Amino acid sequence: MSPVPLVLVPGLLCDAALWAPQIAALHEVAQCWVADVTRDDTMEAMVQRVLEEVPFERFALAGLSMGGMISLAMVRAAPHRVQKLALLDTNARPDTPERSRERMTFVARAEQEGGFGTIHRLMMARLVHPARQTEAVLIRSIEAMADRVGVPGYRNQQLAVMGRPDARPGLGAITCPTLVLCGREDILTPLELHEEMAALIPGAELVIVEHCGHMSTLEQPDAVNAALRSWLGPVAR
Repeated sequence: MSPVPLVLVPGLLCDAALWAPQIAALHEVAQCWVADVTRDDTMEAMVQRVLEEVPFERFALAGLSMGGMISLAMVRAAPHRVQKLALLDTNARPDTPERSRERMTFVARAEQEGGFGTIHRLMMARLVHPARQTEAVLIRSIEAMADRVGVPGYRNQQLAVMGRPDARPGLGAITCPTLVLCGREDILTPLELHEEMAALIPGAELVIVEHCGHMSTLEQPDAVNAALRSWLGPVAR
């Protein structure tokens, strides 16, 4: 049995470390490649770059948060290349004006301060389950990813996310097996958004991860790994 080509797309202010537990746990069944989504400031340019750089012609595709938004755009752009789709803690709806204003406020603050200290303090309560917010290793790993992405990458990502279209009208056209996964206590992209996506994508499976916020791959890696392994199974055999 050959490992399944698996493209992993990080979220906002995240890099390959977001997927480290999955890469380690799924290495027998998945040949993982993590996209770099820091260099472009539109969703279309991000998608084009990933499709050009990915070393596989056809692949399973998983994205978390912004990565899920990019994954939905990739399926629209190249449905023939995506064998399976996993959407984790994400949102198919477009940005609201209020959310876009908040994004630009955060970008301006990061540029002014030259980093993410204030933003980390503001965002951490939204990112992880309340019970995990005092776990130093987890919090440091999230902060370190942000520092590696950097302020220019952050600005690119926020502009791209702000400009994304409403993906819901195209969800009914998705034909590949699809997993929709959400932390039960995800504040940024709540459960009802995932229930909406799962209802609109034909045959989609909805998995709810208990005692988990937005950063599901790091907060509850065992549960996420089990869901991804099950999702990959039919391709892997």
